[in-house]
Amino acid sequence: QVQLVESGGGLVRPGGSLTLSCAASGVIFSVYAMNWYRQAPGKQRELVATFTSAGTTNYANSVKGRFTISRDNAKNTVYLQMNSLKPEDTAVYYCNAKYTYASIDYWGQGTQVTVSS
Repeated sequence: QVQLVESGGGLVRPGGSLTLSCAASGVIFSVYAMNWYRQAPGKQRELVATFTSAGTTNYANSVKGRFTISRDNAKNTVYLQMNSLKPEDTAVYYCNAKYTYASIDYWGQGTQVTVSS
């Protein structure tokens, strides 16, 4: 049974940093891509960063150079390090696990990130 639990959200000032964690029980990283999505009020959910099952990473242009996705295989946890945060980064951030070989994916409950002075 797959369960994704996010943590680490909160209130931060512009220019600050936060690290989100996603504890991914029941996920085998070698066959799942791990993604971070976000959804701001009134906007569609957007893909922020991906750690593929092959070990490569991809980022949305809006966060490239500021955010880093990483994976700890021993802890079965995925992280999103967010630096130089901007008010437009304010959103609920969701962890997603997408199975590589079929149309199956799982979502966490989300964690709120608010960037405000």
